[in-house]
Amino acid sequence: MNDSGKGAGSSAQSRRKDARRNQQTLLDAAATVFVASGVDAPVRDIAAKAGVGVGTIYRHFPTRADLVIAVYRHQVEACAEAGPALLAAGPTPHAALARWVDLFVDFLVTKHGLAAAMQGDGAGFEKLHAHFLERLLPVCAQLLDAAAASGEIKSDLDAYHLMRGIGNLCIGAESDPQYEARRLVAVLVAGLRQPGA
Repeated sequence: MNDSGKGAGSSAQSRRKDARRNQQTLLDAAATVFVASGVDAPVRDIAAKAGVGVGTIYRHFPTRADLVIAVYRHQVEACAEAGPALLAAGPTPHAALARWVDLFVDFLVTKHGLAAAMQGDGAGFEKLHAHFLERLLPVCAQLLDAAAASGEIKSDLDAYHLMRGIGNLCIGAESDPQYEARRLVAVLVAGLRQPGA
């Protein structure tokens, strides 16, 4: 029996894995640069952070809007996956919530530049926002429920309202380097604690 077909299939699968890993590296680098410098950061800064040429980024993401949308989706998935992992890692549900909120704040800084990058594609933006709510509301609710069940926070908190409040505290953070959204949000999260918890 000839195994050359298996080798070709394995090689193609390996190339697909490498391509996915390279794209994840690009998205991680872009997210880091967007959080630090906003969605208008030069593509060369993202390329340098990812350790690739500018052409590689344009090959994967022909327009800035393509890149911003891909980073947005990537960050939504990272936040969604991080919630249960942080809860499992401990040390407490409130600590897991606080760490997750830090990730969420970084994501929101990118999100607030998304509308401008999409240049009036209202339907596309609404679709992304619906995906954001569908993926992240249950994760936030799980973290809140766990912290409430442990007696660390009040039990009457709603995930949507908390996420909305955090979002409001992040407005303008991408354009004002003196405004520390994460610091203010940390005060909010600390204020969720039950007295004496």
